[in-house]
Amino acid sequence: MTPKKFGSLANTKQEPWKLPLPNFIEELYFKHFKKRRPDNVRSIEQIMSDYNRKKEERRVRRLKETESQQSGEDVIQL
Repeated sequence: MTPKKFGSLANTKQEPWKLPLPNFIEELYFKHFKKRRPDNVRSIEQIMSDYNRKKEERRVRRLKETESQQSGEDVIQL
């Protein structure tokens, strides 16, 4: 389901036999996932805030790991 291709699929005025685009997307979703809606419906803003929060958590965790590795190397070098 590539969003760039949806524009060419929304051609119901010239081809009235086609489903309207929202109905077509629902049908594709059902064919692929065998359910009408996702289990967890989130807005784009929620998805991006969760993504940024997780990204920051990973960055902090990596910094702590590198600091602990560097402090461990200092003890070995002595």
